[in-house]
Amino acid sequence: MRTTAAGRAALVTAVLLVLAALLGRAQPAAGAPREPAVPGGGWPLAGAPRVLRPFEAPAHRYGPGHRGADLAARVGTPVLAALPGRVAFAGLVAGRDVVSVDTGGLRTTYEPVAAQVVAGDVVAAGDPLGVLTTGSHCREPCLHWGLRSGEDYLDPLRTLRAGDGVALVAADRRAGVAEAAAERARLGEASTAGLGAGWVALPGGAHGFARPAAGAVTSPFGLRLHPVLHVWKLHDGTDLGAACGSPVRAPADGVVTAVGPAGGYGNRLLLEHGRVDGVAVRTGYNHASRYVVRPGQRVVRGQLLGQVGSTGYSTGCHLHLQVWLGGRLADPRRWFTL
Repeated sequence: MRTTAAGRAALVTAVLLVLAALLGRAQPAAGAPREPAVPGGGWPLAGAPRVLRPFEAPAHRYGPGHRGADLAARVGTPVLAALPGRVAFAGLVAGRDVVSVDTGGLRTTYEPVAAQVVAGDVVAAGDPLGVLTTGSHCREPCLHWGLRSGEDYLDPLRTLRAGDGVALVAADRRAGVAEAAAERARLGEASTAGLGAGWVALPGGAHGFARPAAGAVTSPFGLRLHPVLHVWKLHDGTDLGAACGSPVRAPADGVVTAVGPAGGYGNRLLLEHGRVDGVAVRTGYNHASRYVVRPGQRVVRGQLLGQVGSTGYSTGCHLHLQVWLGGRLADPRRWFTL
């Protein structure tokens, strides 16, 4: 009996030692840092961009490494939020344009980006933050995409995998959440429509101005019978028959001087381009469903301004394009190839 009891005691002791060893491997020691959970997200550029240089974790916080991922892109390409959150910063850091977005305890960073958001804006994954501008550290234009948890840098490509956690949605909210997600996806697709790996300017004319939207000319500049008012009057621009939700882009660098409702013009935006080929140039964009830039904001050629709509005196989706040369209204075909 004594031998049997001793044997059992030894067996229990051995089992306990094995379990302790396994638990010691499965759980980090007290005080050891844990890898933070990262939710699933998406690329900050349309499509699947080429990674020029991946994340290289430093051996310690101040050691050498590559604290982010460099993605190939053309200047003027829209930069999108990889994760939902609130814009924490949009401005210059050491002479470089930077946007950062907080998602809980995580922060994604994007540079160099000419921002079309401001600190405090709430964004969904896929929402436009701005456009890639000059000043990257790569040999070719690139977006440097970073991810941080506090002071620790993480691999931003982790956001492309399935989320480390699962968000549970109450049954009575699922339909609304699904509808909101579908709307964000639709707007995201519209904001990057036709981009492929990067925006390619449509032919615009000898002065270097690209077409601001796709679509054939449906009504030229000149006298016509107004389709809503039914009176003969000057049609003071050129209509491009683009689909609702399709992108409206800056045809050239400029400064936004006005954005908002303008009577029969619907949602209107005006851009001052300064003197081009010896002439002061202003352009106008009308009937949009929405704009994503603000008065006083400087934009670059190809930057997303908003989306085509049918607001104001309009009978269907289109962009009403206007041009002023030397302060006088002019036929857009004098400046653009439409």
